[in-house]
Amino acid sequence: MTVLALPANQPETFYRGAGRIAEFRTVVALPDRPEDWVGSVTSRFGHALAGLSTLPDGRELPEAIAADPHWWLGPERTDTGVLVKLLDAGQRLPLHVHPDRRFATAHLASPYGKTEAWVIVSARPGAHVHLGFARDVAAGELAEWVAGQKTEQMLAATNKIPVAAGDGILCPAGLPHAIGDGILLVEVQEPTDFSVLLEYEGFGLPDGHLGLGYDLALQCVDRTAWTPERLDGLRGSGRLLPAAADDFFSARRLHGDDRLDRGFGVLVVVAGEGRLTGEKDDLPVRRGDTLLVPYAAGPLHLHGRVEAIRLAGR
Repeated sequence: MTVLALPANQPETFYRGAGRIAEFRTVVALPDRPEDWVGSVTSRFGHALAGLSTLPDGRELPEAIAADPHWWLGPERTDTGVLVKLLDAGQRLPLHVHPDRRFATAHLASPYGKTEAWVIVSARPGAHVHLGFARDVAAGELAEWVAGQKTEQMLAATNKIPVAAGDGILCPAGLPHAIGDGILLVEVQEPTDFSVLLEYEGFGLPDGHLGLGYDLALQCVDRTAWTPERLDGLRGSGRLLPAAADDFFSARRLHGDDRLDRGFGVLVVVAGEGRLTGEKDDLPVRRGDTLLVPYAAGPLHLHGRVEAIRLAGR
């Protein structure tokens, strides 16, 4: 076997879950932890070891890849280029933003920013996300909101977007956003943990400016108006995510009889059960499995009444 079924990997964080990851996963998971980092070579910001995936043989994934990069990544890649998470919003997350690659290179010593996308697994009736400002916001106005923690004004200036199971939404770096409560989703993103919190006081945090100070950190925020037409472009048309995601990662919805091309990636099974087969692999899969697929696995096939999301870096 080359494909690896992964245990839950749930680093501590500041907001609460509602038990959806423990209900969803096929392995033991902590019901109060709201995130499960899948196939992760990324650490929680400021915590060097938290967040890294541990393989069934006890090695951390970065160690294993460093020992045999071709087996894991193939001849074309130098890193995984991706981080996948399960996220269980037991409460509304704070309004926040992620820097883009240019800002991260200049100020955070990283070639990656944090463009991300969400594939909704389940959502309560009326569930929503806040995504982008609905009007142009002046730099001084944003700075005043953040300094005074004027949460109501900030949220009132955003677009409130309904979401339902099956939706795929791209969230570009720079775009202010907050995931509402009652949602379980698969998140695919660039492999960093960079977040600038516009809202932090109600979450027991002293601040959220990545150690840069807010004068600098707020320069990464997209303060332009996101009209309904612009927001429509963040959803795929005939595909799970829009073409704008292709510069960062791929996310493909698969069903029984679909083929998986060769390459490093993560497979999250979101419904049903079946089998995953290849030249070296033949294993049962079912809802709640998270699978790490190395380049060495070669092409694979999914069989049965099953639905999965395949996620990979670009």
